[in-house]
Amino acid sequence: LLIVSTASGFDSSNAVTMMGPNMAPVNLFDAEAQEAKGEQARMSSIVGALAISDLVKSSLGPKGMDKILQSVSRGNSVSVTNDGATILKSVLIDNPAAKVLIDISKVQDDEVGDGTTSVCVLAGELLRQAAELIEKKMHPQTVVAGYRLARDAALKALTDSAVDNSADNAKFRQDLINIAQTTLSSKVLSQDKELFSEIAVNAVLKLRGSTDLSQIQVIKRIGGSLVDSYLDADGFLLDKKIGVGCPKRMSNCKILLANTPMDTDKVKIYGSKVKVDSVAKVAEIEAAEKKKMLDKVDRILAHGCNVFINRQLIYNLPEQRFADSGVMSIEHADFDGIERLGLVLSGDIVSTFDTPDQVRLGECELIEEIMIGEDKLVRFSGCPNSQASSIVIRGANTHVVDEAQRSLHDALCVLSQTVGNTRTLPGGGAPEMLMAQAVEEAAKSVASKHVLAMEAFARALRMMPMHIADNAGYDSTELCSQLRAKHNEGHHSWGLEMEKGNIADMNDYGIREAFKVKQQVLLSAAEAAEMILRVDDIVQCAPRKREEGM
Repeated sequence: LLIVSTASGFDSSNAVTMMGPNMAPVNLFDAEAQEAKGEQARMSSIVGALAISDLVKSSLGPKGMDKILQSVSRGNSVSVTNDGATILKSVLIDNPAAKVLIDISKVQDDEVGDGTTSVCVLAGELLRQAAELIEKKMHPQTVVAGYRLARDAALKALTDSAVDNSADNAKFRQDLINIAQTTLSSKVLSQDKELFSEIAVNAVLKLRGSTDLSQIQVIKRIGGSLVDSYLDADGFLLDKKIGVGCPKRMSNCKILLANTPMDTDKVKIYGSKVKVDSVAKVAEIEAAEKKKMLDKVDRILAHGCNVFINRQLIYNLPEQRFADSGVMSIEHADFDGIERLGLVLSGDIVSTFDTPDQVRLGECELIEEIMIGEDKLVRFSGCPNSQASSIVIRGANTHVVDEAQRSLHDALCVLSQTVGNTRTLPGGGAPEMLMAQAVEEAAKSVASKHVLAMEAFARALRMMPMHIADNAGYDSTELCSQLRAKHNEGHHSWGLEMEKGNIADMNDYGIREAFKVKQQVLLSAAEAAEMILRVDDIVQCAPRKREEGM
């Protein structure tokens, strides 16, 4: 018999919940739910995050290795990549802390495009150093507080060392070329980085400060080699074909962009039944439908256009009427294509054609069919929106072309961010060594045990150049010791030169990185490590059971 008094404000429900018969503790969770507490939860989180960090660690730097990702479900499709975000997006993970690292990698990819591997590796190293301190009985909150002091010191040093050449157009363009080459040097495009860095810089400079990369159309075509890729700076390419019987070349174009059904063999009232008593009546219905479609074509022609581009299909009857009228028609320019064309040609996308005077037609000087490899594409040249451009990527097979597109997208993202935030830094591990030195200097004035966490933060930063050297097969301890000595002498632009396997002044080799990328890597990695260190309880809910009879 359990008697609970509630007169003194004691809650009887809590008492019954916490202690059952014979004073045995009661399990709060469902039978299949799991809970990890305290040290066990923390170590489970750290181990999971370290596993993710080690997974992508070997793909860091100019000599990083690629990974093959094979899908079991979708026809065993295979992709070959060393892009950190692509690798982590494709891996199914059960560990909650590992998912935090995958999320920061995705954010890094969305925000700045590059540094997706670096941010995971740095977060992993921060957790590895923190785990050693926690094993020595330092409280996680003390480690977090020390990490915050270290992060502030590192960020200040990084900001102070950044160089801004935006006032000099020639120097700034060279900075962009160097940043593109540094970004591409760790990708599949590293052998042709001069060509692709020129392509990326020219495309981004055409945007005139905009970060809207949808204006840069990337078209992939298998055949040839990567060297055959090019930027069509003065034109816009549409991966469609011109209608049968229509003119294949048109100058001084007035273009009507539409999203409207142009088919005649559908009765548009669903579920309708038409009873007729002779074949002549069927012919009348068909004639009425044809007349309705031809009237629609006449309304389109009343706009005064000589090119008609539709998002949906154009059937034979309207296509023939357009051809007879000398109007070029292009069908099935999917939504992505029609949106881009509206942007490029400065025209409206219309669905009804009753108000020709209110519709702004797109314009360009010339539309023609061109051949790329064995495929025909439509080229628009002399477009009013000169920000748009098209990049054609050629390659030996789909894997090479897909990876080339991912690499080029990273470079385009970094460059568009750098045009907005024009500061740059030397690459090759120099910023990490500089930040580590600044953190150690700041630690000298801290009179508390936070200093241990700050020194751990500096050690984690110094591991980044070591991984770059390890992946290239060089003696990382020797190289990083030489680099540390150089930085202590005040040569803060020195870093690792991985072609010859020595240390050098990064400014002489043109190895530059965007300040925005390094800043984001530092902040994201530090915040992710803090979040995981604060965990002391992991609750996994029981899976929801399906109801019987379903």
